Amino acid sequence: MSLTPVPSPSKTQQDPLWIKWTLMLLMFLFLGLFLLLPLVAVFYEAFKQGWSLYVESLIDRDALAAIRLTLLTVLIVVPLNTLFGITAAWLVSKYQFWGKGLLLTLIDLPLAVSPVISGLIYVLLFGRQGWLGPWLSEHDIKIIFAVPGIVLATTFVTFSFVARELIPVMQAQGTEEEEASIILGATGWQTFFRVTLPNIKWGLLYGVIMCNARAMGEFGAVSVVSGHIRGLTNTTPLHVEILYNEYKSSAAFAVASLLTVLALITLFLKSFIEGRTHQKGSK
Repeated sequence: MSLTPVPSPSKTQQDPLWIKWTLMLLMFLFLGLFLLLPLVAVFYEAFKQGWSLYVESLIDRDALAAIRLTLLTVLIVVPLNTLFGITAAWLVSKYQFWGKGLLLTLIDLPLAVSPVISGLIYVLLFGRQGWLGPWLSEHDIKIIFAVPGIVLATTFVTFSFVARELIPVMQAQGTEEEEASIILGATGWQTFFRVTLPNIKWGLLYGVIMCNARAMGEFGAVSVVSGHIRGLTNTTPLHVEILYNEYKSSAAFAVASLLTVLALITLFLKSFIEGRTHQKGSK
């Protein structure tokens, strides 16, 4: 059996310059067409009718209610997923137990399942005709078409982000430093806050930022469980969709521009943390 020789770095460096420039041209054309142009179009449409209409669209009562609900959902979901992510990463990276592979598969499940399906799962469980629907109705508890349903659906969709970021970091870290800390007399909490947390802080922040970004922009699962009630169960992405369907395109793009700004801030923070992580890894 013959093996295909791998080009050496010196041979790669000898490739004609036109290959390099062609690849760069294709890359920038692709990014410009499918990334930068849509971003510019969002802000152009948002400000096309003037600054006053832009501000008016953002301070509209329904828009403010959608923004408040989005922030409330993020404030509940991100801490929950951070706690779950740390716990799951600690369990997977520090202990050997039966079912570890199954746990890792379940952690990845939200990344593989369509958000719409995850929303339908909660309708099946907590809807009026769902498995727990009659019991919830008897006790006057409303989950579907209410804030609890939105929080549950968003939690399901985003709960992998922190865990998947921390697990490889904590596995690479090993257990030697924690064991040394325990031998020297530190308690479990002291070991976590003084040894473990400083080593995983950049990975943790990265996972929290990505979880936050997905929670703010989640549409599919929330659309299924929200009921689209104006001022009550519409998050910001749902409010954008309603405005666009009502042919209020300037208002829709104004609110969409707010989400875009938040996404760009998230991208900046992600790049900053990646840089700090690489600096730490190179030391």
